[in-house]
Amino acid sequence: MTSLIAFTVLVAFVGLERVAELVVSKRTSAWSLALGGTESGRGHYPVMVVLHTGLLVGALVEAWWRRPEVPAALAWSMLVLVIASQALRWWCITTLGRRWNTRVIVVPGLPLVASGPYRFFSHPNYVAVVVEGVALPLVHASWVTALVFTLANAVLLGVRLRVENAALRAVTA
Repeated sequence: MTSLIAFTVLVAFVGLERVAELVVSKRTSAWSLALGGTESGRGHYPVMVVLHTGLLVGALVEAWWRRPEVPAALAWSMLVLVIASQALRWWCITTLGRRWNTRVIVVPGLPLVASGPYRFFSHPNYVAVVVEGVALPLVHASWVTALVFTLANAVLLGVRLRVENAALRAVTA
């Protein structure tokens, strides 16, 4: 199997993981809304979907178009980071359980989660997103995609964190 085909399979698996996230998110969002949860930040959500889709498509297009030589050390080290970011993401999802979703929906009266990765920092899922955004394209030396996604994601995360932190403060105050 060539490295381009292996990379394509990897990106396809990450894409399938995203579909699984959306299935979980739809179910948990319905649960949160049924308990009186309120959604914040609807305006940035479509941008987030486009950006994250663009990461997958961009990494593949760049890899197939440029066909770069990929040092094995780069490919393997970035693959380890991709796997670690997926593990962290699913640790977040399982820790939050029904409260996790891809949108900003908070349910009044529920305490903040302080277990799992949330013992160590406030937004571990975003750490996973940042690491994956750099590492996934670099598995096949798609550095342009890694750079563009990282810069665009930094702007989006700035918006997302302000929205999420305000929503959490509003229900825990």
